[in-house]
Amino acid sequence: MPVLFVSHGAPTFALEPGEIGARLRTLGATLAPRTEAVVVLSPHWATPALAITAAAAPATIHDFGGFDPALYRLRYPAPGAPALAAEVRDRLVAAGIGASLDPRRGFDHGAWVPLMHLFPAADRPVLQLSMPVDLDPRGAFALGRALSPLRERGVLLVGSGSLTHNLYELRSPGAPAAETARAFAEWIAAAVAAGDTEALIDYRRRAPQAERAHPTEEHYLPLPFAAGAANPTEVARRIDGGVTYGVLSMDAYVWGGVDAAG
Repeated sequence: MPVLFVSHGAPTFALEPGEIGARLRTLGATLAPRTEAVVVLSPHWATPALAITAAAAPATIHDFGGFDPALYRLRYPAPGAPALAAEVRDRLVAAGIGASLDPRRGFDHGAWVPLMHLFPAADRPVLQLSMPVDLDPRGAFALGRALSPLRERGVLLVGSGSLTHNLYELRSPGAPAAETARAFAEWIAAAVAAGDTEALIDYRRRAPQAERAHPTEEHYLPLPFAAGAANPTEVARRIDGGVTYGVLSMDAYVWGGVDAAG
């Protein structure tokens, strides 16, 4: 089963899919026949220690304000995966990563917005991982590595973040891409293509414009999570998502077994 990193961008991505939305829908159609369940890490559920959704029918959480009323009417009614959640917890604990189950938590927009494009039928069981507040890139990589064996059973591991995420510098929706965002995105593309996971972990020191691309790290961490879940010999393919609002790169990456070029 492949591994995926997606940029979920602003909540408006749910209504304004652009080119990347169509590309994710095509990818999802390719993945659907062999996807038994989805495990997604999102930065919008921050917890002291890692938690896992364990509800049978998780709610759709609209964890944002001030947007188009149509966004608040959207629902992503995918079933939960309580048995898989318990297995994920046990696997993480065995790997030395503390984890607990949350039977009440639903899906925040970091999970359901990209999944609406990948699997619009919402017919695949989904569980969401929280992001511990002390998680760092090396820890995110280790988390992905601990869950990598689930791929053999048709579990799609998804890191949902944003390749660049500087909300302080947002521009108008049609603004050209800022050079800072473009330079960072191209550096990431080169590091991923080279399989340089150490560079991805140490991006804060090595990447150009790292602190402007990510004033805080939470939206970056799903990328090393996905890289950690990939096999060292797998070459990732870039799905060009362009840049929205001038500074939000929407690129996605997929590792393993699917042609997602373009």
